[in-house]
Amino acid sequence: MAVYTKISQGDLNFIEKKFKIGKILSFSGIKKGIENTNYLIRTNNKKIILTIFEKRVQKKDLPFFMDLMFSLSRKKIKCPEPIKNKKGKYLFQIKNKTACLVSFLEGRDKNQLTNKDCFQVGKNAALLHIAAKKLRLYRKNSLSVNSWGPLLNRIDKRINKLSGNLINIMKNDLYDIKKKWPKSMPNGIIHGDLFIDNIFFYKKKYYGFIDFYFSANDFLAYELATCVNALCFKKRNKIYVLDKNKSVQLLRGYQSVRKLSLKEKSNFNTLCRGSALRYLLTRSYDYLNTPKKALIKIKDPKEYLDKLNFHRKLNSFKDYN
Repeated sequence: MAVYTKISQGDLNFIEKKFKIGKILSFSGIKKGIENTNYLIRTNNKKIILTIFEKRVQKKDLPFFMDLMFSLSRKKIKCPEPIKNKKGKYLFQIKNKTACLVSFLEGRDKNQLTNKDCFQVGKNAALLHIAAKKLRLYRKNSLSVNSWGPLLNRIDKRINKLSGNLINIMKNDLYDIKKKWPKSMPNGIIHGDLFIDNIFFYKKKYYGFIDFYFSANDFLAYELATCVNALCFKKRNKIYVLDKNKSVQLLRGYQSVRKLSLKEKSNFNTLCRGSALRYLLTRSYDYLNTPKKALIKIKDPKEYLDKLNFHRKLNSFKDYN
């Protein structure tokens, strides 16, 4: 979440007329995240999230995201539910951009997860995968392994100021990861971005997932690889290293609902390396291209260089579990 597009009282009046949400009393921008503009809207009887779609989100993908969140909500997966306007549509235009309203999810994200929290995240990721398996929805992952080469080509040598020879490091890792990338494994709809700020807790207990705008069909175990990278590292002497206690609990939580196959386990290190490279690439691109006027905290690409370097030293599923 972030704020790129500023809205006015006139925009709020427009939203009031389009939706049966009551009188809007206040609104405030949400700074966390990097992809879309988000506002918290308070009405006289509820809280709602306004999302204005920016950057990488393509208009053709928006019906998939709306249908996914609606369907998961109906299958008892805790997540924001899109709100229909008076004409029965989820999507509308504001400031010449596509936008939607979704229900407010109780709770908030944590600054740091406990081992027990990691177990719950793994368990609920598996429940999401199983629920989504029953849906007749499909979206190709626009940030899958085949997209990383073209993305790397759009990152210029200015990024080497962050770390010497970073462009060549990413090229070498990409070549090796693509060579080892599995051809077929259990596949389905994944959340695709289960970072700590997309996981909500209420009364100290796991409550739900938010921000489904990277959701797509991909390897189910790739979701877990992203979770390991996002949730299971800690800093030691200013370098990110794996917190194995957390990765063990994450993987146990997942497998308490859905067992990983031998092929998923044997390819897990490659998936972790790939996920780390994906975020190193997107963070590097954003570091060089995010508008200075955007109300946003730019995330450090070097974090994912550390994680990529760490995974390169491992090779077995037992290194994580």
